[in-house]
Amino acid sequence: MELLRIATAGSVDDGKSTLIGRLLYDSKAIYEDVLDSAMQVSRRQSVEYLNLALLTDGLRAEREQGITIDVAYRYFSTPKRKFILADTPGHVQYTRNMVTGASTADVALIIIDARNGVVEQSRRHAVIAGLLGIRHFVVCVNKMDLVGFSEDAFRPIQYDMHTLLDELQIESHHIIPISALEGDNVVEASDQMPWYVDGPLLAHLEGLELPDRSGGAPFRFPVQLVIRPMSNEYHDYRGYAGTIASGLVEVGQEIVVMPSGATTAVTAIESPRGDVERASEAEAVVIRVADNLDISRGAMFASVSQRPSVDNTLEAIVCWMSDRSTLKAGLMLRIKHTTHTARVTVSDLEYRININAVSDLELCDELKLNEIGQVMLRASDPLIFDRYSDSRVTGSFILIDEDTNETVGAGMIGRPPYLVAQGAPR
Repeated sequence: MELLRIATAGSVDDGKSTLIGRLLYDSKAIYEDVLDSAMQVSRRQSVEYLNLALLTDGLRAEREQGITIDVAYRYFSTPKRKFILADTPGHVQYTRNMVTGASTADVALIIIDARNGVVEQSRRHAVIAGLLGIRHFVVCVNKMDLVGFSEDAFRPIQYDMHTLLDELQIESHHIIPISALEGDNVVEASDQMPWYVDGPLLAHLEGLELPDRSGGAPFRFPVQLVIRPMSNEYHDYRGYAGTIASGLVEVGQEIVVMPSGATTAVTAIESPRGDVERASEAEAVVIRVADNLDISRGAMFASVSQRPSVDNTLEAIVCWMSDRSTLKAGLMLRIKHTTHTARVTVSDLEYRININAVSDLELCDELKLNEIGQVMLRASDPLIFDRYSDSRVTGSFILIDEDTNETVGAGMIGRPPYLVAQGAPR
């Protein structure tokens, strides 16, 4: 069955963990010991009902405070599809955790409290999810039971989110009124809201169409490890291990080795299940080639006809994640891009993205914690990359503080489609 990766997002107390708990509970995807533990904690908290958020909030601090701190991953399936759910934090100081959870997602599931409407953190998470390349958005207007299941309470929120997502050029978005606590429009359609006729959340998630990952994208294979057994029996063996970032590769296929630009042919592909004739995106393999070339960790195998860019200079969107420092022009960091690490200098901070008005670009001197901006970077070594809009793997990177070894930023190469369309200043 096809796998769908979902990342939740939204402000604190909007009900993200409760919604995921409801999905798991109603789809019979909870282990008995987990359910028993949640029931015991609910009784200790003097709660008259099962606290569904306890099914995902696993840390002790989360259960005591009633908030989500770390990213919690939960797995379940239906007869139609398998799902991985990432329950991400809602607090502003944990926005960086949300970036981690959303970086591999196919769908952004944004939860909004019907009493509060679209707040700044809801907008922040929507903007970040859009920048991270998520093309499917589902917005759940939660706690409809607390506003009397009123259509008049739902429609203004629907309009505000439609406006924001249209501005971000998110073509696939759907907005659903729900009550996670009561189960309305989550797995089963609600009798309380006859004015909403587009079906419950789970049915919509089961029906989403995802792009074919089997081979439409150009082949990219960052070399992680060179395998040279120290044995007389295998004295002429040389294999290159890694995970295919995109596309597919076949035995006999001609490839180019970047950054040198040398071409060679694939002679063998080894996988955990033995030798195979072909392999595709996300598979971990060892590739052997016909020629003895200078290939080391950080090199990349690629399609001969669709080569990646090779350059020391990058234009990128960066989400700053450090509360100890700020991003400024002249700052020196380490960049980790695919399997390659190099020193990098922030040569220019072009502008900051205004979360409350994403079409407004603010000139600034620095980026602080959780702020997002467009920067120019200059690396000490040439990097082999694609635009993030073309490849999440070869178009993304992290920035590391050399003194503390702390990850201080996450970046996406190029500029998001909505900024390209409106002609953002270079």
